[in-house]
Amino acid sequence: MATVTFHGAAQEVTGSCHLINIPGQAKFLLDCGMHQGGDAIERIGAEQFSFDPSHINFVILSHAHLDHSGLLPKLVANGFDGPVYCSTATTDLLPIMLDDAAGLYFRDIERENEKRERRGQDPVTPEYTEADVKQVLALCHGLAYNEPHTEQHGVSICLRDAGHILGSAIVEVSFDERGHPKKLVFSGDLGKQNSALMNDPDIVTDANLLLMESTYGDRDHRTLDNSLEQIAQVLSETWDAGGNVMIPAFAVGRTQELLYYLGQLHQQDRLAPWQIFLDSPMAIKVTEVYDRWLHTMDCKDVRALCETDKSFLKDFLPRLQTTTTTDESMSINKIKKGAIIIAGSGMCTGGRIRHHIKHRIWDKRNTLIFAGFQARGTLGRILVDGAKRIKLFGDEYMVRARIETINGFSAHAGQSELVQWASHFTSQPQLCLVHGEPEAQDALATRLWQEKGIEAKIPQLNQTIAF
Repeated sequence: MATVTFHGAAQEVTGSCHLINIPGQAKFLLDCGMHQGGDAIERIGAEQFSFDPSHINFVILSHAHLDHSGLLPKLVANGFDGPVYCSTATTDLLPIMLDDAAGLYFRDIERENEKRERRGQDPVTPEYTEADVKQVLALCHGLAYNEPHTEQHGVSICLRDAGHILGSAIVEVSFDERGHPKKLVFSGDLGKQNSALMNDPDIVTDANLLLMESTYGDRDHRTLDNSLEQIAQVLSETWDAGGNVMIPAFAVGRTQELLYYLGQLHQQDRLAPWQIFLDSPMAIKVTEVYDRWLHTMDCKDVRALCETDKSFLKDFLPRLQTTTTTDESMSINKIKKGAIIIAGSGMCTGGRIRHHIKHRIWDKRNTLIFAGFQARGTLGRILVDGAKRIKLFGDEYMVRARIETINGFSAHAGQSELVQWASHFTSQPQLCLVHGEPEAQDALATRLWQEKGIEAKIPQLNQTIAF
């Protein structure tokens, strides 16, 4: 009988990785993501596969975010050489994501080894190389939405639009097991309905096994109108206080949506004369990819303002300045007031946002806006939970800046939307909740049962379930 083993994102939000075993036919992974939070060298070094990567026939990638894709280079370094199936748009985004992550990782190792050399310690050996990253990209096969592809091991793969970020996919896997047809559906990360740029998630109605994310399984988001009002008010009050605004944002998805919302405020003449900085080389590259795929998105108001040879950012938010070099980034710190700074990483685990926080978190005139989920163990979560002091780059800082959370801008479906999406399945599949913290999963499981009579399992790490 076919089985699924949960090697990540089991009662946690990051590290998505699920091993499907169809005896005598195929072994494959749904995602191969890294955990977020903590030191990158220690984190990647600690990620050990509890299966033999050389025995994996193929990988199906739901989308490009690193908590779903970030361990692909290590998988290759440990012997995997099969195809990686993903959406066509994901093949455009993945090189940016993996190259950036690898660059940061190798630079961290170089700095660490310099310290170790001075101490007479053995150097750290990287868990993967640049060649492994290139090999991952060479193994990628882009699939169009809604067009089934039969893999050489007799497994049919069909990707649907998940509405989370550009290229995000709901994965449908169909196969015959001893003459009996079976179907597995993996939601990936589901987007919320009526998102600014993304289409609503596609509806699926049939499966034997459903793996569904549960990131926001314990709550619904504020409405978009309320969230726009909230950010407009926060920006206005920070402007009046003579401060600056910092917004940590993931390079893929969250950044583009934030720019769209700021563009909306600008188009409505509701944005004070802020200097707006996109201080993320990776996010700038990703936004250029979004430009190329703009025709597939749900944003007629943006397209109407755009000329075919221009970026929607330049047309929709002309006050935006992009900063790519380190010197340009550092120069932002000289601005005393009136700057909106959007930078990665989204959970403040690395990237330029940490430097901006260092320069501004101790000033009560400034505001730090969180517009997405903050996983346990990350600096973002520590700040959201009300820390009064934080440590950055070896120094301690008082937290005097205003901390605001605006969850209406999330790229994930809220509880009610998850319940609604699951209720469309008429085949009564076995349902397992993944990609969520225990409290969120318990709340979602309770509501699914009470309102829809749907029983949901909450797998533990490394647990195996037959279907």
